[in-house]
Amino acid sequence: MKQKDITVHPAAKKFKGHLHIGTCSWNYPEWQEIGIYSQKQKRHYDYLPEYAEHFNSAEVDQWFWSLESPDIVRLPKQEDVEAYANLTPKDFKFSVKAPNSITLTHFYKQAPKEFAEKPNPHFLSLDLTKSFIKSLKPLKSKIGVIMFEFEYLNKSKMANLDAFFGQVGPYLDKLPDDFDYAIEIRNPNYLKEEYFDFLKSHKTGHVFVDGYYMPPAYSIFEKFGDASLPTKTVVIRLLGADRQAIEKKTRKHWTEVVDPRDKTIKEISQMVKKLIPKKFDVYANFNNHLEGSAPLSIEKIIKALLRG
Repeated sequence: MKQKDITVHPAAKKFKGHLHIGTCSWNYPEWQEIGIYSQKQKRHYDYLPEYAEHFNSAEVDQWFWSLESPDIVRLPKQEDVEAYANLTPKDFKFSVKAPNSITLTHFYKQAPKEFAEKPNPHFLSLDLTKSFIKSLKPLKSKIGVIMFEFEYLNKSKMANLDAFFGQVGPYLDKLPDDFDYAIEIRNPNYLKEEYFDFLKSHKTGHVFVDGYYMPPAYSIFEKFGDASLPTKTVVIRLLGADRQAIEKKTRKHWTEVVDPRDKTIKEISQMVKKLIPKKFDVYANFNNHLEGSAPLSIEKIIKALLRG
């Protein structure tokens, strides 16, 4: 049965434009079955007009996958950037993941053997970053935040937290001030007061990650309080605990909640209710891997937010 009442608009209205809820990517034709789309589209961005009838934000994930070789880096296609700008409402917001060619210290193990696990020559490249940002110009007014996602950094990739500060700090200081920025890490041991102090000193936000072996987002928020909020832009990415298990249950057909995370949904709704009155801009990005269907997870959190 189609569920056509899935909408973020009541929650967005209640929280006066400070709440941006969306999914991590949107190119899922099977969402027709739950009332998000009316038909299958040829191009991924052609889904955006109908997507924006339900959600006021979207995470752009595909530009992250950019590092092909030491000599080849893919940047956003201008056709895509312009389509994203033209096919969404004026007040729609995107949270954009910066290319992994900027944030990977080394090539992935799965890369071609001639450069697998070798140092990435583009790591924290300002020239590449400027080229990336230049490519986003048509979308500028709709970009809420640019996120820099760092993978788990073992000792061979980053000696320690101080080394991270020493390399990332100078890079952040030279970024154009046209956008809000936030950092996502996958090292639980980095989550200390000095880490949040570092972000604050560089006017950079923190991305709360729920999943990927990171502590629950709400537990970090509760533990560090205001210290975990270095800027007025807060990103919460709800990624799920076990990708392979969810994919097996759903067969990558994302139309059902197969692994309910009611505790997580409740905690994130409580977190949002605490942040919005203090005029934080909150981006809550839901992945299909959280419960099995990002739109249905969003439906659950909207009901929780509108309650009480």
